[in-house]
Amino acid sequence: MDAPEHSFTAPRREPWTAPRGLEAVLDAWERDRGFRRSFALDELRAGQPAEHAPLPTDLAPGVRRALEARGLRELYVHQAESYEHVRAGRDVVIATPTASGKSLCYNLPILDALAKDPEARALYLFPTKALSRDQEHALREWMNECGVPHGAITFDGDTPGDARRAARERSGIVLTNPDMLHAGILPHHANWARLFSNLRYVVIDELHMYRGVFGSHLANVIRRLERIAHFHGSKPQFVFASATIGNPAEHAGRMLGRDVALVDRNGAPAGPRRVLLYNPPVVNAELGIRASYLKSTVRIAGDLVREGVSTLVFGQSRNGVETMLKYLRDRLASDGIDPSTIHAYRGGYLPETRRNIEAGLRDGTIRCVVATNALELGIDIGSLDAVVCAGYPGTVAALWQRFGRSGRRGGLSAAILVASSMPLDQFVAGEPWYVLGAPVEEARIDPTNVEILIQHLKCAAFELPFAAGDTFGDVTPEQVADAMGYLERHAVVHRGMGPGGTEMFHWAADAYPANHVSLRSATWDNFVIIDLDGDRTIAEMDWRSTHTMLHEQAIYQHEGEQYQVERLDYENRKAFIRKVKPDYYTTALTHTHVNVLEENERETVRFDGGHAIRAGHGDVSVVEKVVGFKKIKFHTHENVGYGDVHLPDMQMHTSAFWLVFPESLIETLPHARPVVIDALRSLANAMHTVAAAGLMIDPRDLGRTIGDHKDEGAPPSKGVGGAPGFDPTLFLYDSIAGGIGLAPRLFDERETLLVRTRRLVERCGCEDGCPVCLGPTAGVEVPGTVPVRRRRVVLDLLDTLAVPASH
Repeated sequence: MDAPEHSFTAPRREPWTAPRGLEAVLDAWERDRGFRRSFALDELRAGQPAEHAPLPTDLAPGVRRALEARGLRELYVHQAESYEHVRAGRDVVIATPTASGKSLCYNLPILDALAKDPEARALYLFPTKALSRDQEHALREWMNECGVPHGAITFDGDTPGDARRAARERSGIVLTNPDMLHAGILPHHANWARLFSNLRYVVIDELHMYRGVFGSHLANVIRRLERIAHFHGSKPQFVFASATIGNPAEHAGRMLGRDVALVDRNGAPAGPRRVLLYNPPVVNAELGIRASYLKSTVRIAGDLVREGVSTLVFGQSRNGVETMLKYLRDRLASDGIDPSTIHAYRGGYLPETRRNIEAGLRDGTIRCVVATNALELGIDIGSLDAVVCAGYPGTVAALWQRFGRSGRRGGLSAAILVASSMPLDQFVAGEPWYVLGAPVEEARIDPTNVEILIQHLKCAAFELPFAAGDTFGDVTPEQVADAMGYLERHAVVHRGMGPGGTEMFHWAADAYPANHVSLRSATWDNFVIIDLDGDRTIAEMDWRSTHTMLHEQAIYQHEGEQYQVERLDYENRKAFIRKVKPDYYTTALTHTHVNVLEENERETVRFDGGHAIRAGHGDVSVVEKVVGFKKIKFHTHENVGYGDVHLPDMQMHTSAFWLVFPESLIETLPHARPVVIDALRSLANAMHTVAAAGLMIDPRDLGRTIGDHKDEGAPPSKGVGGAPGFDPTLFLYDSIAGGIGLAPRLFDERETLLVRTRRLVERCGCEDGCPVCLGPTAGVEVPGTVPVRRRRVVLDLLDTLAVPASH
């Protein structure tokens, strides 16, 4: 946890003068010894010159003229290499850093093809509607300059009816998002016959965003897309663009079901960048508590904005973003800086609000934006001088994706990470080389996840009947036949005879399947947020976040203002709010229960001379319930009250890895049973930290809890004095529905995981176990006993298992 601001001495601020720029801010920090002492990393990364290649000789004349009119008489080497791959008919993935000119890598060969063939068509996929709209504007300018008569139009939920007809009938390039392709285009492919019969290119931008459940869904949408294109007589070529990830060719190949050419040599120039890691000072050494990282971020951003440095601040959550916006506006008000020049940007804002903020960043009327990861993507927001990240985003790839938003003008830029007290943040702060030299994480998907695959086979059967022997992308005919048999037994498809006596499976249900399959979340519906005073809709929120942020009495923060949720109409997906002026915000309290549905594998974990525990992995049901909320006072972060929440449970089927600690082992420890259970909870926290680092994943992709798991038919455990007991079970589960393969990997590395966990606990400099090694304490004390140090109990537990300190 973070301490209130009064525990921290702020860096010296000089009287305000005219803005002096980034170098003046960096110099001021350098002169302030107390402030400088908290920088765990301060490194100047040199810029790199451009590597060029000549323009292709076979470009259409209009395309060449457009390039030269923009002063582009040569390409970067990765742009030239991409052009050659596409022109040669290869599927390709371009994996170069942010702001390296990836758009031209796919726009150039496609514009050239459209200039030479008026009937050619292309489909562009972007992960968000905002990015589609941004790219549409740039693409239309290119097409006008190239003299290409084809139109380019975005087709999404905001597209009016007449524009939708134009997209189907006349547009050469259709820009959309996976959700609209899935539910709005593929099921109606007969209306899009002109597009599909002439479809030559499919562009999938921001490939690194498609991981986990979202990526697994998209891989199946691609299978459906290729199947429909083949039906209409075309075989499109795929071009992927990605920020830097550890396995771009493998990820794109898994997405497409075949090998993909890789372009990863970056020829774009880069200016010098000052990379800093600020670790707020410790204010309570025993508990490992540091000064508030949110306040530290605001302080750093405030110094930058005061000196005229265009700044982007990334927060970890919607609440965090809105809180930092309020603090930053309050801080800079005394300097006469207009609050309207500082904005928040996050999911849930209406499209018009987001467009206005993006335009303000480009034209300089907005000086600072506090954003969630919504601005990690390649939306054109112009040139920024500094990026400040409030907390480690979970992966090196995400961190550098955010850092890459600064320094687009080629001059000096700053990239600053402010570490929180969370374990992974402190691991990074303790090993600052990790920011500069750790391997970039890999993106992982599982398109054959049965839960996901069967949903898309239903959608595909609705779109076109399946014939005996059909494949589905790289899904074999045998697997497809098994799935059709399953759907037939559930009366979703029916078996019949097609032309020539071919056995066919036709859609038989009345339901429209794509409407009931969400690519991103547990349910399709969003909640709309209605301001009662203005009687207007001001935002929307996904189903899952609603439970924690829009329960009744919650303080909902929007554009720096606070609203209280007066009523949540759960059935009709509406939240009614009213503006208030509280001195606190709210945060939800959640209880998690895991129930094992099926055990796929089990083994005994046994180190020499120790007790045995049982390890397993398999399918589980995870039930989360928001049971209450806390009121947290602004600025001091004191807890000033609690409230109850009464909402339905959230249930998810996923996969988990578990360790079962038998009651007999618990009884061997010289500590009270509640203390041991608390130590197991602490051990789960430590294992979670080690697992996230070892798997190179965002910690939020992996959940953890303590529960009970017994074999069916096993006799009940006996606790102290023969009272009923249970076998405490430590669960680490994939926090994505259906799982993405994390649990089996943890099961395979179970002994190494325990060894590295012991190493983390032993090497921490704390005495009693702190948030860095063991997570927050539950504060368990047993009356009539001497308090026991939590770290000691965890080590005793590992000693009982004889877990070695090194492998």
